[in-house]
Amino acid sequence: MPEFHLLIVDDDDKIRSLLKSFLISKNFLVSTAENAYEAKEMVEYIKFDLLIIDIMMPGMNGFDLTREIRNYSNVPIIHLTAMDEKKDVIQGLEIGADDYIAKPFEPKELELRINNILKKNSTKSKNKTLQLNNILLDLSTGSIKGLNKDLSLSENEIKILEILSSKPGESFKREFLIKSLGFNQERTLDVCINRLRKKIEKNPKVPKYLKTKRGSGYVLWID
Repeated sequence: MPEFHLLIVDDDDKIRSLLKSFLISKNFLVSTAENAYEAKEMVEYIKFDLLIIDIMMPGMNGFDLTREIRNYSNVPIIHLTAMDEKKDVIQGLEIGADDYIAKPFEPKELELRINNILKKNSTKSKNKTLQLNNILLDLSTGSIKGLNKDLSLSENEIKILEILSSKPGESFKREFLIKSLGFNQERTLDVCINRLRKKIEKNPKVPKYLKTKRGSGYVLWID
């Protein structure tokens, strides 16, 4: 099971796709955002271990996004930049980036930089648990305790619970979840939700914890 969750922020569809495929092959959990506004919303709800942010994006650029994120988070950030000028590199480091890599670059170099930062600044919660009545969910290992049967959480189920538990009682739109989870079809989210309910609900057809909010999305209620 992947230990670290990364977010790639780049307006170039090809770069996002290539980097995502490469990093997944290196056993990372990877989400993507096509602009800074989308990324900012995702970072507010999801606990990422590292962000890879392109500098030159339309609207809010990578520098602006980094400043926004540094107002409330110390998550490690690597800047992707086509800029060669030292002042641009320095500016990125001054506003809170942990490292930078200039385009074009070899994916292997990015992987090495990511691993170096994660070794020094691991933000992964090792004891993230959720208590649902007599059931204890460990989101760091995927284990489920308190059941009479041997079950565990899948990667996607863990990600869903991480997002929903970030703000218990608040609904999350289907579109946001589908994008955050990197699903290509809406049906995939439905399947994950149904499977998760079968694991954590006494009566999956009448859920007590993982509920559907009509016209809004999904909400997690915690005792």
